[in-house]
Amino acid sequence: MNGSFYLLLLLSLLVGSIWVTLTTILAERFGSKIGGLIGGLPSTAIVAFFFIGLTQSPLTASQATNVFPLAYSITGLFLVFYAVFSKKGFIISLFGSLLIWFFLSALIIYLKINNFFVSLLAYSIIFFISFHILEKKLKIASAKRIEIQYSSVQLLGRAAFSGIMIAFAVFMSKAGGPIFGGVFSAFPAVFISILVISYKSRGMSFSRAMTKPLMMTGMLSIVVYATSIKYFYPRFGLIVGTVSAYLFALLSAYLSYVLFQKRAN
Repeated sequence: MNGSFYLLLLLSLLVGSIWVTLTTILAERFGSKIGGLIGGLPSTAIVAFFFIGLTQSPLTASQATNVFPLAYSITGLFLVFYAVFSKKGFIISLFGSLLIWFFLSALIIYLKINNFFVSLLAYSIIFFISFHILEKKLKIASAKRIEIQYSSVQLLGRAAFSGIMIAFAVFMSKAGGPIFGGVFSAFPAVFISILVISYKSRGMSFSRAMTKPLMMTGMLSIVVYATSIKYFYPRFGLIVGTVSAYLFALLSAYLSYVLFQKRAN
């Protein structure tokens, strides 16, 4: 691994630290809906796909998106299992759902699923099932606005933890080819950080409440982003492709937020 990789790894750590810390502050100040909206926007995927395109080629980055919708649907299941296991305590909830994520992701790598439209179809089915479980079966309510004061130590702790989680995901995306990179681009680094930090600050009920807005915004906007990357990178290059794809992701996030506001408990 050359120096440019470690530079980008450091950048991902810094960006991830700021991103997740801001998200958790907004979530606690304005409720889980706003926190979920911001936390669901593309972050890890941006750095991972951009790095693949920068160090290899835009076409290789485009190919890495083939498995991404399916891989990210597994990330949606991570949220579902976290909510399902929540009654058993935080440790079991987090590590149980994370273990399932690793198992299902390893299965994708083993089966070498690399067809974009098959991946997109599987994602669509899993998304609707996952959201139905959170909305109708578990009946997760949104957490309301709360007031809280932050010390410098608390903010630095949040930044360090979340930055390390995102840097880990970017590092793992470097370890293999397009399929491996696509799977680990979907690693729930931001979701894990938000769930852990929200649990530490406000308890299990607030952390559990974050799963629904993260599902609604994240599952839609990030797959929209990856789909845009697939077609924009080969045609427009990394810079224009990234900016254009992110604009589409922002639009989808806004639309999903509006829909969530109408449907949420």
